[in-house]
Amino acid sequence: MKNKLKLSFLIFIPLFIIDQIIKYCFVNYDWNVDGPYMSLHLAYNYGVAFSMFAFLDGYLKYVQLLLIVSGLIYLYKNKDIFLEYYIPIALLLTGGLSNILDRFTYGGVVDFFYWHYGFEFAIFNISDVIINLAVAIIIFKQIKEVRKEKKNQELKS
Repeated sequence: MKNKLKLSFLIFIPLFIIDQIIKYCFVNYDWNVDGPYMSLHLAYNYGVAFSMFAFLDGYLKYVQLLLIVSGLIYLYKNKDIFLEYYIPIALLLTGGLSNILDRFTYGGVVDFFYWHYGFEFAIFNISDVIINLAVAIIIFKQIKEVRKEKKNQELKS
């Protein structure tokens, strides 16, 4: 348990710091770059994915903090889940807490990746990529577990 907790912090701390430094630079320096497929443009997201719930404005950061605290309490009571999913949990916390810090620091989430080749896509940031990576790992692990259970059921039959 201690080693997995340490590894979680080793994942969280550098990714969180790197993400915050990059966002700081986009906010305070002109890092905007136009590219043929993807551009880097500073934008603020006052909602969640695709600006949903933007109407919650200043309350959203508190709702998100409450969700994270609730999740941490759940993980504390269900340590087996943390032990199984500690890497994606560390990634989810990194991305989530970094975006929440943006809301407190800048009033909204700092986004800057803008895909515009072939279709317009939402503007996003490194935290969003980290969160999506965590979800992909969880889905992969779940599919792997289901396949393992099916194989075990077939062997018993």
